[in-house]
Amino acid sequence: MTSTDDTERARRLRSELAAAVVREERADGWRQAVETVPRHRFTPGFYLPAEKPSPRGFTWWEPVTATLDPERWLTAVYTNQSLVTQLDGDEPDWDHPEPHDGGSPTSSSTLPSLVLRMWEDADLAEGQDILEIGTGTGYSTALACERYGSDAVTSVEVDHHRLEQAATALYGLGYSPDLAVADGLYGYWPSAPFDRIVAACSVRTVPGAWMAQTRPGGKILVTLGGWQFGFGRTLLTVREDGTADGPLLPGTVSFMLARPHQAPGFGNPVHWRSLLADAHPTTSGHTLDWLTSVTEKAFFTRFLIQSALPTSQTATVDGTTCLIDVTTGSVAELRPEGDRLRVRQAGPVRLWDRAAEVLDAHAAAGHPGPEAFRLTVDATGQHLQHPALPTLSLE
Repeated sequence: MTSTDDTERARRLRSELAAAVVREERADGWRQAVETVPRHRFTPGFYLPAEKPSPRGFTWWEPVTATLDPERWLTAVYTNQSLVTQLDGDEPDWDHPEPHDGGSPTSSSTLPSLVLRMWEDADLAEGQDILEIGTGTGYSTALACERYGSDAVTSVEVDHHRLEQAATALYGLGYSPDLAVADGLYGYWPSAPFDRIVAACSVRTVPGAWMAQTRPGGKILVTLGGWQFGFGRTLLTVREDGTADGPLLPGTVSFMLARPHQAPGFGNPVHWRSLLADAHPTTSGHTLDWLTSVTEKAFFTRFLIQSALPTSQTATVDGTTCLIDVTTGSVAELRPEGDRLRVRQAGPVRLWDRAAEVLDAHAAAGHPGPEAFRLTVDATGQHLQHPALPTLSLE
């Protein structure tokens, strides 16, 4: 289905996008979907980061619309990049948009290559009932409708402004999936059961409602996230007894955390450091590369440490890194000294000791990647397992 306002330039850019993001081994159906669905109908406005920060040192977000700069708008729409459509949960007025000094993205149009990867990794097939968690702009929903038919797709979105815009675009193009304003962590019982549940957000743990709403043999594709900004994806298969099991998938993919799963405020980090006044310092042979590096290896190591410390966060005070756990009242200060760390810890949980245990075990096992791990979900909890490492409980 194509829109009546589709221009020759938009169609050409869309064809170029499809050639760039659709791999030959998955071209069946998806190339046509990308070439057909007009992404510009789902992104009437978005923010792009300016080259220079704001006077306060934050990201300066520039609004981009067809009215303000039609060439920049259309080029960005059909570039393989994510487009931020909302900051701090505030719905923009795209008729009169204003720049934004800082702020955290709370909704976006995910880069098309990742959308396709998401749908492909879900192991979809004709005739399946699909639940998408997080409609967002509706672009990914439209691709699924184009590929498998609107009758196969249900999509829920917690933000009614986001869903209203997505529904307008979808229905205006002739797509008719089941849409609902709902908290995706509870799935969507009226349309259950599903053969596939695909989450376009990350969660700290897999919601029980998703398990209950998936047919035996059905699958759940979800990105596991957390408060250390580590991410790991898994494709779980739900069994007859309601338990589930599946491997972590290779590569590094990140999605915004579901809003109820986002980190709580921890207050003034100086107050937390004051708890360390009587703590005896120790040294560690580890560094903070797992936290500061942007390599794929570091991202996964961060996910493992996050899995061992699921309620900890990181803060920086006067250049010093601290791990803070608001649920237990524990804190660790990590101060680099040459090729070592000077560590002070306080509270009932020795946060750094747990992190170092994971680092040691992971190194001893040869730094296995995500595909060497499995996630199991059963009555005892949600457990990340590897033959050579201690089991990590995500709850």
